[in-house]
Amino acid sequence: MAKTLVIVESPAKAKSISKFLSSNYTVKASMGHLRDLPKSQMGVDVDNDFEPKYIAIRGRGDLIKELRAAAKNASRVLLASDPDREGEAIAWHLGHLLGLDLTEKCRIEFHEITKPAITAAIKQPRQIDSSRVDAQQARRVLDRLVGYQLSPLLWRKVKKGLSAGRVQSVAVRLVCDREEEITNFIPEEYWSLTASLASAGGVFSAKLVKKQNQKITIASEEEMKKVLEDLESQSFQVQEVRTKEKKKQPSPPFITSSLQQEAHRKLNMSPKRTMMLAQQLYEGIELGKSGSIGLITYMRTDSVRISEIAQEEAKEFILDQYSADYYPPEPRQFKSKGRAQEAHEAIRPTSVLRTPDSLKEFLSRDQLRLYRLVWERFLASQMSAALVDTLTVEVEAGGYLFRANASTVRFQGYLAVYEEAQDENEEQQEGALSANIQANEMLSVVNLQEKQHFTEPPPKYTEASLVRKMEEEGIGRPSTYAPTIETILSRGYVAKEGKQLSPTELGDIIVTILKEYFPEIVDLEFTANLEMKLDDIEEGTLPWKNVIRDFYGPFAVSLEEAEQRMDKVQIEDKVSDEICENCGRNMVIKMGRYGKFLACPGFPECRNTKPLLEEVGTKCPNCGNPLVIRRSKKGRKFYGCSSYPECEFVSWELPASEPCPKCGGLMVVKTSKQGKRYACTNTECRYDRQVEEQAE
Repeated sequence: MAKTLVIVESPAKAKSISKFLSSNYTVKASMGHLRDLPKSQMGVDVDNDFEPKYIAIRGRGDLIKELRAAAKNASRVLLASDPDREGEAIAWHLGHLLGLDLTEKCRIEFHEITKPAITAAIKQPRQIDSSRVDAQQARRVLDRLVGYQLSPLLWRKVKKGLSAGRVQSVAVRLVCDREEEITNFIPEEYWSLTASLASAGGVFSAKLVKKQNQKITIASEEEMKKVLEDLESQSFQVQEVRTKEKKKQPSPPFITSSLQQEAHRKLNMSPKRTMMLAQQLYEGIELGKSGSIGLITYMRTDSVRISEIAQEEAKEFILDQYSADYYPPEPRQFKSKGRAQEAHEAIRPTSVLRTPDSLKEFLSRDQLRLYRLVWERFLASQMSAALVDTLTVEVEAGGYLFRANASTVRFQGYLAVYEEAQDENEEQQEGALSANIQANEMLSVVNLQEKQHFTEPPPKYTEASLVRKMEEEGIGRPSTYAPTIETILSRGYVAKEGKQLSPTELGDIIVTILKEYFPEIVDLEFTANLEMKLDDIEEGTLPWKNVIRDFYGPFAVSLEEAEQRMDKVQIEDKVSDEICENCGRNMVIKMGRYGKFLACPGFPECRNTKPLLEEVGTKCPNCGNPLVIRRSKKGRKFYGCSSYPECEFVSWELPASEPCPKCGGLMVVKTSKQGKRYACTNTECRYDRQVEEQAE
């Protein structure tokens, strides 16, 4: 008896799904796309209404033959690629390659790899969604038109090997614009005044906020002296004490962008690594005797919807493990932003009963960390609000108003499970404050502490904040955030130092050229509107070739003008003092995906390269030679001795400039929101001290 053939994208997914189906089914993997536009040419016939030319991907011939043979011997074929545009296009291409009747119901879709989800999908096959396929085709053709016509222009006019892309170029522009903001930022002086006040209930601090009921801004030391003179003989009296109960609601479960941001903040994971691990958790992990099981729902989604089954399971878990107080009066549903695909779900565990602790022996360290993040965020999203008591004390002195704020968590609610991380530039919550302070109470002044400040420029983007900005501006989609950032780093347009992203000279040059000759390519609004048109195509309200025609007309004109008007840009490599040991030339400094490196200018005759050893101003604790910055194979920065391999000292953290005063051991520099500190690496010593700014 002929079997039903189910084709998925990956072997891991095939293995997970096989265990849920009977012997009447055969599950095979397509290994992603099997048909695409050719790499050797543009593959889009501009003169024939932008007809794409698809070919079988090189190296996939044997797999295509295998799938064709399996399809020929099967009673029916079900295409089970991922539930998004890209997955729909893979199914469509497979249908063509295997000679399937695309009017038949040969497509199945599921958002989690569990037995109920697979069984339900098998029972509800549908036709391939031509509108979703058209949206993917439109994106693919747009990107090919830009990449294969704009990139060669940059090769001729700027430098061989450059590339421009419809989304990547906008991402580089965002980083360049932020760098320009930082460079042009002019700090403004301002002063703050904090009063340390003693009441019957104890000492507390209050900040000056108003003068004569108007917000006060102190711009100079002279103005601050005047304020202090005014306050010199004044009495301080509590004007008002306000208490209030606030409900703190949980965040929705993760979507792609919020998962990437939170994993970056809490786990220090790049978007690329986050998505790789999420893919593994989705496709299936071997759980001993249980076999391979998908642990989370599909990880490329912009919807925060939760299925009723998952909600009910979460409710039972919360009532069992906590109490009725920790469950809200009604099950929580969250509203997605914009034009999210509500047929999809948020990213959640496929079963909340599979707690992170129960999976420790089966998951790698990072798989477990990411799973725990998803599990805790989902569970918290279904729990009661936290109850927070806030206390505000306002103190008056000679027309000046000081304010103290504090908050105390009275009932943890969802905070018993999860609390969202904060960005480094976000202010922290106020501390505790005595509730015994009474209105009209007279206070004595312990001290008045004035402090000079300067406004700070906007922070550099991190991978997490760049994802958030792209999402806010409508640049790209859940599936493109991580690949876009990876591309601009690998092309050397943006460099990463620690967590911070900065444009390279090359990135600046590319964006400057594109702004002048192709302003729409790097225009945020234009790119966002194009993404909305792709959504319209997917919804079946806009023919895909109309979008291509509207885009290509002005783009072709810009190409022609740029070819004629653009002068050749010379990018001179900076010459170093390092001599190439192979040919004797002075090596030049180049930018790679992991930062700067040295290369011989005699390329291609001489291909010698070596790391650019940047000294950090600290001596090696082993031999006294300068320490330098090095990079691991994955691009992670570490510190090593400049005399390697004679001295093999290495450290992930920057060694301090002095030994530990307590045990004489190695100290490293640690940085946090509170500033820098020296910490001894000797676990038995644990010496730790804050470092004064001027000491660094």
